[in-house]
Amino acid sequence: MKRFLSAVTASLLEPRSKLLVLLLCAAWLLMLAGTRSLMLPDEGRYVGVALAMLSSGDWLTPTLDGLPYFHKPPLFYWLTGLALQLFGVNDWAARLASVFGALLAVGGLFFFVARHAQQRLATVAVAVLVTQPMFFAAAQYANLDMLVAGMISATIVCGASAILRLDSGRSYRPALAAAYVFAALGVLAKGLIGFVLPGAILLAWLLLRRRYRLIPALLSLPMIGLFLAVAAPWFVWMQISYPGFWDYFFVYHHFQRFSQTGFSNAQPFWFYIPVLLLGALPWSPWILRVCSWKYLVDPERGDIRSLMLLWMFGILVFFSLPNSKLVGYILPALPPLAFLIADVLLGWLQQRAQGQDEGPSARRSLYLGGSLFLAASLCVAFIALVVVFDSTSTRSLSKQVAPLYSSDDQLVMIDEYEYDLPFYLRPDRDVWVVSEWQDAAAIAARDNWRKELYDAGQFDAEKMRAVLLLPEEFVARLCAYTGASLWVWGKTAQAQRYSFLPEQAIAFADDRRTVWRLDAAQRRQLKDCKQPAPAG
Repeated sequence: MKRFLSAVTASLLEPRSKLLVLLLCAAWLLMLAGTRSLMLPDEGRYVGVALAMLSSGDWLTPTLDGLPYFHKPPLFYWLTGLALQLFGVNDWAARLASVFGALLAVGGLFFFVARHAQQRLATVAVAVLVTQPMFFAAAQYANLDMLVAGMISATIVCGASAILRLDSGRSYRPALAAAYVFAALGVLAKGLIGFVLPGAILLAWLLLRRRYRLIPALLSLPMIGLFLAVAAPWFVWMQISYPGFWDYFFVYHHFQRFSQTGFSNAQPFWFYIPVLLLGALPWSPWILRVCSWKYLVDPERGDIRSLMLLWMFGILVFFSLPNSKLVGYILPALPPLAFLIADVLLGWLQQRAQGQDEGPSARRSLYLGGSLFLAASLCVAFIALVVVFDSTSTRSLSKQVAPLYSSDDQLVMIDEYEYDLPFYLRPDRDVWVVSEWQDAAAIAARDNWRKELYDAGQFDAEKMRAVLLLPEEFVARLCAYTGASLWVWGKTAQAQRYSFLPEQAIAFADDRRTVWRLDAAQRRQLKDCKQPAPAG
């Protein structure tokens, strides 16, 4: 074991190839991406929207159950749809957009640190980054957080590289153009934070270093034009196609949701501090050494260290301000945290090697390999626990239904929208969703699946009437349905509420869900569907 850990440490401290480092990171992040089913609600929701784009051929308008879905911009859906097209509709391909975002953060951090500091430090920094359990798990979680974290990270490192090159009189425009393109892609990934956050961090870094004279060159009109050419067309087209889109997307989702307290996931201001420290175990205790004054004022790496500190704390403070907090929001703070940890860790190892501290340096160097092994084990263990204990997905029940199901059968969901069901069963028709849709005030009060579908329906009233049904409308629609089979998904705990569905029509059930299959003969026998006998 000691030989193995020594070999790991040696490869980290003396990397032979930059490409090999990145390939190993990619293989590590991809290794377990397909081992589990989609988690609900996020993975099922976002992958389902991407699959709908691929199936319909409409790559401009995101749809959820056929309704225009404008909670988020389209970049994740485009990348996921492309992955599903290239590699098939499976759980592994569904997570490739998140893996791509993670690799963007890894590659950006690696090349920036290797160019402006030291390749050894760059290698250790990305090794720390990809073995942080929170980063590893987020890279294999199909939602928008890791993708936008990758875009923000790439924008910051490209912008910082442009600033350092401009300050030293070297060519800076390619790096600056890359920063503007990544900022535009960040807007297409999540919205305005794609350029607001990295722009604010880079501006604060410029002001801290008193490089005010560089600002005009960094804000050139051609670069702003490049940003708008990449970011603006989709938003303009959606506003033309769906009046009211800008108000809903920008005013409501960016400003009202940021400032209001009525949304779910309310957490205290300090919430992200323990999240960051726990999510980066076993590496996070090293962050205490960053608090040293000697570390902070070191002239050799002061510029890069100040950037990383501003980057980490800027993200931390920004997302701590709103009342509603989700763990994934803090992901852009993980790359600078990894750099700071790697920086102090290498400094400690170097001190030992130079004999400035007591104890054999070989034994101390083994700490790096041992920490890496422990961190990787925590990452794998976390994914294994999710596989064992996550019960949100419909995949297992869908596998039971699939042999009897035809893609032109009608799916119905009662009092729940199972986001991943279209992914696993691939229906040709949009799902009928039965609920109390007439109570708009109650729907608006809770930030859940009902509100998402109801909001989407405001952009297409005709489609809304076709797929969002009141209970009494469903009974009439069920009786009038002329297709082969109609599959009804409901909650097992509330099955008694669906008394009009006969018990003998139950095809499958588990602890969470019950599935009824109604063919034409069974529908004719339903009490509500029987026609009264003619008079006389």
